[in-house]
Amino acid sequence: MNDPRRLAATLVGAVGVTTLTGGAVMVARGLRGRDEIRDELSRQRITFPEKGLPAELTGYAGRPVEDGVQARAFADMIGGNVRQATRGRTYSEVTAELHAAGGQDDALAALRQTAFMGETLRASLMTAYQAWQVTS
Repeated sequence: MNDPRRLAATLVGAVGVTTLTGGAVMVARGLRGRDEIRDELSRQRITFPEKGLPAELTGYAGRPVEDGVQARAFADMIGGNVRQATRGRTYSEVTAELHAAGGQDDALAALRQTAFMGETLRASLMTAYQAWQVTS
């Protein structure tokens, strides 16, 4: 195997086979990843409300969240609800207000809990959306 052309052809062939095999494995993992995301979202039984959705989400009314795109839409809806409830303040800002009030303001404590839960749910749904995008 002292012939440089033969060696080059062998190496190019090996790289080609490796690339084709790797591509097939990645496609299979991507498809499996999407199935896992669908399964997890299905287990969560998240459903868009029938009424009160923003205009851009009315097509989702009453439908379950089944994929990453819908998870993103639901996360955006939650984000809007949290911003409305907190009048645009973040969890951190509400917490600072509560601490400034000596931690004794029940309304601020409840608002902080709402912001925390809403942002946590939103982050979980955004994670599903991001994983969905990666498995495309």
